[in-house]
Amino acid sequence: MRHVTRLATAALTALTALLPLGAIAQDGPLRIEITEGVIEPLPIAVPNFVPENPAAAQMATQIARVVVDDLVGTGLFREVPASAYISPVTSFSAPVQYADWKAINAQGLVTGAVSMDPSGRLNVKFRLYDVFAGQELGDGLQFSGTEAGWRRMAHKVADAVYSRITGEGGYFDSRVVYVSETGPKDDRRKRLAIMDYDGANTQYLTDSSAIVLAPRFSPTGDRVLYTSYETGSPRIFVLDVASVGRRELPTPGGNMAFSPRFGPNGQRVVYSMEQGGNTDLFAMDINTGQSQRLTQAPSIETAPSFSPDGSQIVFESDRSGTPQLYIMPAGGGEARRISFGQGRYGTPVWSPRGDLIAFTKQSKGRFHIGVMRTDGSEERLLTASFLDEGPTWSPNGRVIMFTRETQGAQGASSLYSVDITGRNLKRVSTDSGASDPAWSPLQN
Repeated sequence: MRHVTRLATAALTALTALLPLGAIAQDGPLRIEITEGVIEPLPIAVPNFVPENPAAAQMATQIARVVVDDLVGTGLFREVPASAYISPVTSFSAPVQYADWKAINAQGLVTGAVSMDPSGRLNVKFRLYDVFAGQELGDGLQFSGTEAGWRRMAHKVADAVYSRITGEGGYFDSRVVYVSETGPKDDRRKRLAIMDYDGANTQYLTDSSAIVLAPRFSPTGDRVLYTSYETGSPRIFVLDVASVGRRELPTPGGNMAFSPRFGPNGQRVVYSMEQGGNTDLFAMDINTGQSQRLTQAPSIETAPSFSPDGSQIVFESDRSGTPQLYIMPAGGGEARRISFGQGRYGTPVWSPRGDLIAFTKQSKGRFHIGVMRTDGSEERLLTASFLDEGPTWSPNGRVIMFTRETQGAQGASSLYSVDITGRNLKRVSTDSGASDPAWSPLQN
């Protein structure tokens, strides 16, 4: 049976203040109502990891830094600075001097060690301690990989620490695919790019010879669906991330097809297609290319997104006169409207937890990223600006990333993230202008 220490309890208190109304805490059946009080981040110390051989010295420091950045970036943790340390950590196996860490109010302590074997294999191990309880929280873990993958191992350590303290899954060892934008607004160049969740390790997947839009990861993160205008009209392509090989999906009749998204099994794709001036939703078996029409309405149906269990689809439609959000069975059938607030709704995305739907809302001249329950209740607007759009969920359903465009002639686009209460809004570092983010699942 899991032992919940004071450290875990303190962090859970901070975390549950971020949970939406009626959410269930991971450590038990308690239902927690959201509070709007100030959340005090949990003080945590992460000394530089110990290099166990000279070849690992620089890497040990870098890995510890990334772990700190990951944890502090959530808004749930505060780093205890090294200048406050009383006893340095010089050996991974040495006993922890709890009194020294308690004296500087470090409630959590992460220690680690890094070694490099002769073949260039990097090994990272860590331990997490509850300072006030005077004990280790869980067993130590070790990760191994190539030297080039050191950032991934740092993210894995941070995910493990985050999970042990909060009781829920992490999201640091993940990637984001997006549209990289360069050039002036009237001659904007767009190409697909992929990066770590924090903006590091950017790679380009396409060139800028054609406009690309709306990349979306497969459930395993190995493929990306996107819309391309390389033939002159929007067509859907699927790209293999590892090989960067791609192929066009055979949508019926060569009509304009766009806004694709994978189903949770990775074999079914839902998308929008224009036929005879009308836009409806279709589903395709990605292996056979066979398509099924899901809607037949004299309106625009677009931006579909599957529920995590694959049984339902949320989408955007103007069938009521303005763009609103609807849910229908995944095989087609009667749709029910779920958005009823003032304004126009679009780009809905189902949370990986299944409890919330994120969306874009335009109201009174402002754009917002918001969330609501799957029945449309408890709508909350998380952001407001000149133009916020296109939300995507972190793998654990805790954070939303989106596009923000600045006002003016240049109209530069950037990526931002915010947690599901509207706290911790921050810009995501990218090498250039960026839009249309899509978050991957956790990497294997």
